[in-house]
Amino acid sequence: MPVQIEESWKAVLKEEFEKEYWPKLTAFVKKEYHSATCYPPAKLIFNAFDSCPLDQLKVVIIGQDPYHGPGQAHGLCFSVNDGIPFPPSLLNIFKELQDDIGKPLPKSGNLQHWADQGVLLLNATLTVTATQAGSHQGKGWEQFTDAVIDKINKEKEGVVFMLWGSYAQKKGQYIDSSKHLILKAVHPSPLAANRGGWFGKKLFSKCNQYLQSKGKTPIKW
Repeated sequence: MPVQIEESWKAVLKEEFEKEYWPKLTAFVKKEYHSATCYPPAKLIFNAFDSCPLDQLKVVIIGQDPYHGPGQAHGLCFSVNDGIPFPPSLLNIFKELQDDIGKPLPKSGNLQHWADQGVLLLNATLTVTATQAGSHQGKGWEQFTDAVIDKINKEKEGVVFMLWGSYAQKKGQYIDSSKHLILKAVHPSPLAANRGGWFGKKLFSKCNQYLQSKGKTPIKW
């Protein structure tokens, strides 16, 4: 069965869709979506890719898995739909943005405008069962997103990778730091961020400085 994903990604990830794990993963996801409430909505599972074609990609932010509450997840990591209260991690992202570049707290937690500028908002696991954080981990999504990072590393140059927390930082093994910029920090969740290592890291200004040094348009966070 053909995978409904943006064409540039479909081309570069073609081999993944032919590997042994892929039919098992898709069978699991279909079963879960049929038997339980899952997030994001099925049509938005690949929203991160559809919103940020490979040739436009400048920045990668890696999350863990989608939000598992009603109306939150829409296929972009850390992002929530318009009108949804900010989850604690997203609020801390906005607080650091305010401290770093002076941007006021926005009215919406929807980060679609980041994706539209070339920011791939990628969760390591692309689906989740309602109220059950991590419920779709270990089913094959991680192998898929490892391959995504590997392909970006090989196909592109001068990409900024934002690796927040140990889970995201494991993906760093696929990134050539001589070709790309890796910005590490603790996870923005209160449990981690309030201990230090998140606030004051100036991740967003560092990202834009690097993009400008490579002749690329900075992100309007």
